[in-house]
Amino acid sequence: MNNTKNIPSLAPAVRQLLAKGTVIPAHPLALCADRSLDEDRQRQLTRYYLAAGAGGLAVGVHTTQFAIRNPEINLFEKVLAMAMEEVNRAELDRPLVKVAGVSGPTSQAVREAELAKDLGYDLALVSSNGLGLWREEELLERAQELGAIMPLFGFYLQPAVGGKLLSRDFWEKFAEIPSVLAIKIAPFNRYQTLDVVQAVCQSSRRDEISLYTGNDDNIVADLLSTYEVATADGTVRKDIVGGLLGHWAVWTRRAVQLLERIHELKATAGYGIPAGLLTEALQVTDTNAAFFDAQNNFAGCIAGIHEVLRRQGLLAGTWCLDPEETLSPGQAEEIDRVYRAYPELNDDDFVRQFLREK
Repeated sequence: MNNTKNIPSLAPAVRQLLAKGTVIPAHPLALCADRSLDEDRQRQLTRYYLAAGAGGLAVGVHTTQFAIRNPEINLFEKVLAMAMEEVNRAELDRPLVKVAGVSGPTSQAVREAELAKDLGYDLALVSSNGLGLWREEELLERAQELGAIMPLFGFYLQPAVGGKLLSRDFWEKFAEIPSVLAIKIAPFNRYQTLDVVQAVCQSSRRDEISLYTGNDDNIVADLLSTYEVATADGTVRKDIVGGLLGHWAVWTRRAVQLLERIHELKATAGYGIPAGLLTEALQVTDTNAAFFDAQNNFAGCIAGIHEVLRRQGLLAGTWCLDPEETLSPGQAEEIDRVYRAYPELNDDDFVRQFLREK
């Protein structure tokens, strides 16, 4: 698989930021009550993430709703283009990791990757959504085709929201694809997380691949952990350096500050983890359980994110493209509870100031 000809590359500053680790919110979709696109608030969300200090954006992913690709909806190109327009308008004096989600069978995913490349995105997040019946060999062939177009951000999506269980052997072969520069680990499962980390550590490309958490149920612990894996070359140490998370689509300013604290802590020789940070890790997971509707197997995960953004004034409502996709009974009360329990975790003050200055 290690054909090194014509491998897509990243700008050095973007590659450096990706390797260091950063906050990449999974961008939601702003809708009006009639489920048409709320263009003003869609653009406002992008500006909020940039103002909050996010180091990247992921658009066209699960949180953006996979249904934007449906012919009767046809919003995939539009939402990707709008996000890039706001990024370009911001004229940032810092690098930004721009990630486009690509989905579907190979022909569709290739078209989406070509579009994303033309729009100026840096990496393609490769989802197996809707491909549950595909063999691992077919998924690897698809990834190789996509990797000829753009650098790849792998994605282990949990089955509860459309993903597929994948073997360690799959990840070992995936890691050898020359275009793979990062992997989002999001199975919400410790054993499967270990499969990905161990596969990457065994890879000849271990130093070229950055690991990102997508485990919204274990964000802080993932970021604090250093893995040690025995390989034929000796013990390999590997960190999960950042996150590409739906959870970080809300309270984003606090997420940026959290990752900065963790990076500073891990830069200290012989660092110990403060007990308070482990407590905060559990608090973050508790808030995620409310936002993502863990009690109902994540049925309200996107509506829950929308509800937090609605309360902050960033969205007008919780509408999703699928009218059946709503807050679950009791979910709003759970969000009330975590707001009361952990007021220091929200960034409401920052959002109020952002909205005043827009």
